[in-house]
Amino acid sequence: MANTYLTKTYGQNAANRKIFTISAWFKRSKLGATQDLISASRASDGLQTDVIRFGATDDLEFYAHSTLGNGPFNYQTNRLFRDTSAWYNVVVMVNTTDNTASDRVKIYVNGVRETSFSVANNPTQNDETVWGIGSGVVHTVGAVGTSNKFDGLASHIHYCDGYAYDASSFGSTDSTTGEWQINIDPSVSYGTNGFWILKDGNSVTDSSPNSNNFTIVVGSGGGLSKSEDNPSNNFCTWNPNYRG
Repeated sequence: MANTYLTKTYGQNAANRKIFTISAWFKRSKLGATQDLISASRASDGLQTDVIRFGATDDLEFYAHSTLGNGPFNYQTNRLFRDTSAWYNVVVMVNTTDNTASDRVKIYVNGVRETSFSVANNPTQNDETVWGIGSGVVHTVGAVGTSNKFDGLASHIHYCDGYAYDASSFGSTDSTTGEWQINIDPSVSYGTNGFWILKDGNSVTDSSPNSNNFTIVVGSGGGLSKSEDNPSNNFCTWNPNYRG
């Protein structure tokens, strides 16, 4: 995506900001920089929430503001994600109604739940995000506002408003290779503000029943190009960790 990103502003809030799921596939091209994958931010002041991103140390992070005033709930993995030859399926499931505090936010990467965090602040029970994903604010794929742009490939981005799904809804483990494979047609619901974009090539037309289409903002690196490299057909790439 380089300097290109996708954007949409909703005219109404989500049906449910206590329960939602985001699933997306990403392949990184640049390491060692903060790069936002999916975010929401207020246009009035740029204040951001519900951010999923790779941090400057190549960890995976999730951050959301709380309506109950107990501080944000946020997570940073100890695990680092520096394989630029691999597709990562990132699933973030939020269900603040859960009785178990540590189960109110679940983060999966390629079907495996992340449980080791350098930062893990759980939401209060029945808390909800404020002006977050699905709210009437600016939503961005591949950046936050106009900064922290993601450099790499993206595919099959789902937002399920009001539904809690684990990673098995979006992929499965190949019994022969042990690799995580994409479910190209998951049986999930999208609620009021949910969407499914980048289903086929570089289309930002919503493939869910909601018609929540995004707009492409073209940066200096060119537009949003279709790539034959995708979660079902992974191509080899140069490794920036080894360079002369």
